Amino acid sequence: MIKNYLIALTSSLLLLPLSVFAAGYGSAGCGLGSMVMGSGDGIGQVFAATTNGTSGSQTFGITSGTSNCDEGGLIKSSKEREVFATENFTSLIKEMAQGRGENLHTLASLYQCQAGAHQEFGSMVQEKFDQLIASEQTTPIELLNHLEAQLDQHPSLSKSCSYS
Repeated sequence: MIKNYLIALTSSLLLLPLSVFAAGYGSAGCGLGSMVMGSGDGIGQVFAATTNGTSGSQTFGITSGTSNCDEGGLIKSSKEREVFATENFTSLIKEMAQGRGENLHTLASLYQCQAGAHQEFGSMVQEKFDQLIASEQTTPIELLNHLEAQLDQHPSLSKSCSYS
């Protein structure tokens, strides 16, 4: 009996990594880290796992079906953007003023902007900063509404980013 149990356990442990890689993300699993670092091997997966762990995006992604996790989630991508903007609002504003940064890169990913458009996304938010942050009382939701209006009007980002 114990021998059969050990054989079954060993077999399942050997097959587990295959199912992870078949899902389209690396050994760090799904989450924002997998979106930023991809599914490659090596040290990149350490950074992906760290990003997933520190941001809580993996747990949220599994629950909501976003961030490269299973599509069967309960929460829309727009809600994920709202949560992300609310949790990272201060840092996000600073990075928007600079036109670059990890949180800004993540926000571009949440808007499903193609990787090649992330720099242009940063330049656009830096250029339109005063319109995005209209006052000191601007809320994260208002920021996202203003950002979506700017994305709609932008000639190339309106095509390379997808959000609904």
